[in-house]
This record gives sequence, C-alpha cells and structure tokens, in this order.
Amino acid sequence: MTPHSGGHGSFRPRVAIIGGGIAGLATAHAVRALAPEADVVVLEARDRVGGNIRSERVAGYLCENGPDGFLDNAPATLAFIDAVGLSSRILPSRDEARRRFIFRRDRLHEVPISPGAFAVTPLLSIAAKLRVLAEPFAARSWRHDESILGFAERHIGREAARVLVGSMVSGIFAGDASELSLRSCFPKMHDMEQQYGSLFRALLAKRRTGRSANGVGAPAGRLTSFAGGMQELVDAAASALGPAVRTGCSVTAIQVRLRGPDPRPRLVGARAYSLACQGRRIETDAVVLAGPASEAANLLLPFAPAAAAPLAAIQTAPLAVVCLGYDEAALVADRGPLNGFGFLVPHGDGPRILGALWESSIYDGRAPIGKALIRVMMGGATDPGAVGLSDRDLVGHVRMDLERTMGIRVPPEFVHIVRHARGIPQYTVGHAARLERIEGVLAGFPGLFLAGNSYRGVSVNACIEDASPLALRVVQHLQTVGRADDYAVAL
Repeated sequence: MTPHSGGHGSFRPRVAIIGGGIAGLATAHAVRALAPEADVVVLEARDRVGGNIRSERVAGYLCENGPDGFLDNAPATLAFIDAVGLSSRILPSRDEARRRFIFRRDRLHEVPISPGAFAVTPLLSIAAKLRVLAEPFAARSWRHDESILGFAERHIGREAARVLVGSMVSGIFAGDASELSLRSCFPKMHDMEQQYGSLFRALLAKRRTGRSANGVGAPAGRLTSFAGGMQELVDAAASALGPAVRTGCSVTAIQVRLRGPDPRPRLVGARAYSLACQGRRIETDAVVLAGPASEAANLLLPFAPAAAAPLAAIQTAPLAVVCLGYDEAALVADRGPLNGFGFLVPHGDGPRILGALWESSIYDGRAPIGKALIRVMMGGATDPGAVGLSDRDLVGHVRMDLERTMGIRVPPEFVHIVRHARGIPQYTVGHAARLERIEGVLAGFPGLFLAGNSYRGVSVNACIEDASPLALRVVQHLQTVGRADDYAVAL
C-alpha cells in the first residue's frame, strides 16, 4: 500500500483501535506489518493494557487474573511472540500438567486419554461407555445451529455429554453447555460432523492422512506461558508499539462524517470518523472496536442502533478467581502432592466451584520455594451471583469445596481474590446469526470493524489469529478511500 496523494499533498492514513487488550494490540501490529506508513493508534481507557490478562506477583506467588497460558500449536501466536521479542521467555508447562481430573461421585478421576484407560475408568458407568462406542451411528442434526450439549448427547449420550463435555465447557467458557452454540464455540467440531457425519470417522480420516490427532475434542498442543506470566505478552506488544499506545484514553463517542447523498462514510476533506476522547477529538480513517461487545454497543447506538442491539445481546459470564497459597509440606501431609493440571466439576455434582488449577504443578516459579499455589474459579453462567459474595463467604465456599474435592483441611497461608463482573463472552445458540446481522449493518459504515473475544473465539490464540485477516480488511479499506474538498458532518 502506498500513501494517497492529491491536491492536498501526501498524507498518512490513520487507524484508531479502541481497546488495548490482546486483540487490539495484535491488530495494531498486523496493520503496521501490512501498511508500515499508516498511523496506528491504540486507545485504552484504563491505565494499563491487557484487559483481563494480568499477572500479579504477590508475596512471592504469581497470580493470573485471567488466562494462564496458551496452546503452542498456534503458528500465528508463536509468530507474534517472536515479533515482539519474547521467544526466549516462553515457559512450557510441566509434563505432569497433561494429567487432568474431573470430580464425580465424591472423588477425583483422571480423564482417560487412551482407549485402555477409557475402558477401565470409573468416571462413567458401563452403560455410558457403551453408548460412547455407538458414536459412529449418531444421527445427523437437522438444525443449522445447536447447543454444545445437544450435539454431545446425540454423539456420545447424555451421561458422557454432561460429565465430559459439560465440564470442559465450564472450564473454557465458564458457561452452560445447554445454551452455548457448537458452531460458534467449536467450529472445527461442527465442520467435522458436516464433512464426516461421525466424530469417530473424522478421527480415523485424520490419522489416515497423517495429521496429528489427540482425540476428537481433546486439547491439542502444550499449555505454555512466560516466566513472568501472561502479562509479559501484552507488555511486550505494547512496548513494541511505543507511543502509539495511549492509556487513560476513554473514547466516549464516535462521530461519522458523510458526503452528499451517499450514506457511506468517505475520507473527504477530513477523516471519515472523529472520536471523542478525554475532551479531545481524534480524527481517523478507520476504527477498530476491540473492546467488549457491550462497549461497542454503547458507541454504535447513536448512529447504528441495528448493530448495537445484537451486540448488547452478547452475554458474559461473571467469574471470581481465588488464588490460595499453602505450605507445601503441610499440604502434602494433608492430601499428598499436587501432580497434574487440576480438575473440573460437572454442573450439579455438588461443589459450587467450577474447578481448580494446580498452578505450582503446571509451571515452574509460580510459588516461593516450599510453597504451593492453587487457583480456583467460581461463578460463571450457571452461578452468576457468586461474584458478588463477600471475601469471607467466597473463601469459605472455596475452602469447603477444596476439602470435599481434594481433601485439603490445612488453611491457606495466602489468599488473593479477583472478580470479573464482566467475564467470559458467551456464544449462545444463534451467535453466528447475530454476527451476520451486525456485519450487515456495519457494511454501511466502511472503515468500522470489530475485534476481540466477544466474536470469533475467546482464547488468546483466537484473538491473535483473527488479527491478520482483520488487518487485511482494514488496509483494503484504506486503499479505497478518496479525498475531496466538500463534506458534510452528520450523525
């Protein structure tokens, strides 16, 4: 792309990205890579970048407020890490973190990852195991979009769906599998059924073609973080962008400039969009809304209410994160060593917590020498009131559930609590149709784009992977804008 020129001389096209989370930062890098001459600015309302990604070192413990890692099978993420100079800081999880557990019938059961282990696991009843074996004969769905639970029940039966799939959905989305959309949450699994009819047949096809397969629905890749936690990633990304990142800049309004009878914004004697930010105006040719869907809805409501309504309908699941530090010797004497990733609790199996991650077992350096760190999640779509509990009640519920699930009776030496009132986006059934309606409206406002975990994937990998195709759309728009002397300000 080359800068435009004309009677007004050459100029640098400007792109304003509203939101300094991982999606906004990755998009800024991707736009710069495609259009080095573009003036890219990232506007973050808070005094720090990263959104829910935040690593805090407290009393020697490294507490993650949000995601504690990413799977290393994502080329886009690895390339981004290399681009911001963090490759030497990568910290793979320990081998024992591959062991994952589910709490059921008053004990922890290791999740089977081989046919032999599945045959003998007490996690499921004999009848449930036999039903899973009938998966190749599952009926196809007539629905264009169905819930994750409905899909799983058709393929592996009600018990296995609730225990295996329901708990997995709770761990990833803090969501209700009966409400979330398979097509939007697990598009690859949706496509497998469309192509092969059966997940078992899809797995066989992958193995015949030599592609790696860890089992349909099983996590691929190795969980990975950084020596100083996930905060390193957003800090390095922001540092590489330099003064283009502006914190403490809350955008409160977007003004759209229109030209003559043409309702589409154009670069005509002035930038196409004008942003109100802390009493200042920022003129720009393109805007990327990279914050939560609710914030995008508020900004679009004055001039694009037909897009604001479906944006506001994208729900989130509130979440409380409780980090507990223990004396390792006392913990081992009480219940034995932590040796694995952690565990999940299927909804309705008793404990109120969603699950726990054994952080000091997953990564080196997460706790002081001789200490152990456990991170517990509580709340989510099925228990939204949990995030409003007092610290005392929250810790009381967590300790009671850890005693029931893990047998921990010793009190923690350290407690750190984080509440996310607006937690993980929920891609409920109909999410894809909502996105289509939103994009249809925004087509009337060229240069206006959406990014972030509210739309096409909640994970760090998904946000980074989405950045490049989105940046290409942004740059293609910049190539089409023209200049003229007359314009009208409207909306």
